Amino acid sequence: MAESVLIVDDEEPVRRTFLDWLTTSGLGCEVQAVADAEAALRFTNQHGVDLAILDWNLGAGDNGLQLLQDLYEFNPDVVAIMVTAYANQATPLDAMRVGVRDYLEKNQDLNRETFLAAVRRQLEKIAPAKRQRQFTRSLLAVREAVEKVLPLVQSSAAMNEPAPLPEAIHRLILFLMRTTQATDGVLIARHVPVDGPEIFRAFGGDGAPLPTPLVPFERSLAASVVSMQEPCSMNLRDPGLAGAVELQPFEQQRRHVLAAPIQVAATTLVVIELFDKVNGQPFADEDRRLVTAAADFGAELLRQALSEGQTRRTLLNAVEAALKASDSLTLPNVLEPEAPPPAVVLDRLKEGLSASGTSLLDPDTSLRLAEGIRVLALRHGPAAVKHCLAMVEGLRKLLDEMTC
Repeated sequence: MAESVLIVDDEEPVRRTFLDWLTTSGLGCEVQAVADAEAALRFTNQHGVDLAILDWNLGAGDNGLQLLQDLYEFNPDVVAIMVTAYANQATPLDAMRVGVRDYLEKNQDLNRETFLAAVRRQLEKIAPAKRQRQFTRSLLAVREAVEKVLPLVQSSAAMNEPAPLPEAIHRLILFLMRTTQATDGVLIARHVPVDGPEIFRAFGGDGAPLPTPLVPFERSLAASVVSMQEPCSMNLRDPGLAGAVELQPFEQQRRHVLAAPIQVAATTLVVIELFDKVNGQPFADEDRRLVTAAADFGAELLRQALSEGQTRRTLLNAVEAALKASDSLTLPNVLEPEAPPPAVVLDRLKEGLSASGTSLLDPDTSLRLAEGIRVLALRHGPAAVKHCLAMVEGLRKLLDEMTC
């Protein structure tokens, strides 16, 4: 942001001259000129001022030093150049206390060169100090925001298992059991990540993982169901089935099964298995049609639950990284507005994220999200951070509603 310069002088020719000198100087500052203390206070209250160029004698009983004291009450960072023909009346200690950094005497060589040289000297000091104050305020605003987000994320997410997923599984199995009159059901999930080992797990009707060891997926009934790409019913006591598949422990004591494949994601396959109707009869074509109709609903429900867990973990990693970054940063005397944290800080954060072993994202991705939050605050201030926080809370509420 360009530095703001306010000229206050009750003589219109002087105001016009100073304004012309500054607007044609190439200093890149924003300039405004007013005639009296009331207009100066009104402008400062609305726009803020970095450098004030004040006439000592403003007329109507006002003087520049008193005006500067009033400006100082609203903006302790304001700096001033006092223009006066009464140097003997100046009070240097009081003037320095409220921000006077230079004097220009109207009766002694006050010309364009001396005027602009005095302004340039102050702007060269104001700009880096202003950037550092803005950086500090933004960093504090980010820390306040992430400290508010962190308990929200922590309270609704477990590090090892997304909290909504068991509930989603329970609701899906319960719905299918009621519609088909099955006595029990399980959900079998197989996840094959691009760069990691296969995850193969089974969940009971309550949504909790089953503790029993599983038969490898390639030899399981679930693999056969996936290959058929449609719901199918089987008699598990059929002798011909024994040579084709190897039953899981939870399938071995059952008689009838209705199994349906559900494509949740490109790398995630799910099979729902429903066992033994209440009336003891095999599952019928009507049951298969009901399960087929419910497959899309089940896939969407599971995607939402998994997406919520992914979102919460990502947010948790990002806000924790941001908090650690704000703890580790040491502000230099002059700091560019969007300079990233020092390399040693980023390396320490990466090491911590890698050591946790609980993140679904790589450390670089988590740090990019944290850096995006920080740069957003630097560019657009606390208001942008508050807006970002409101969006995060809105997303959380939306996902909570979708998975309830």
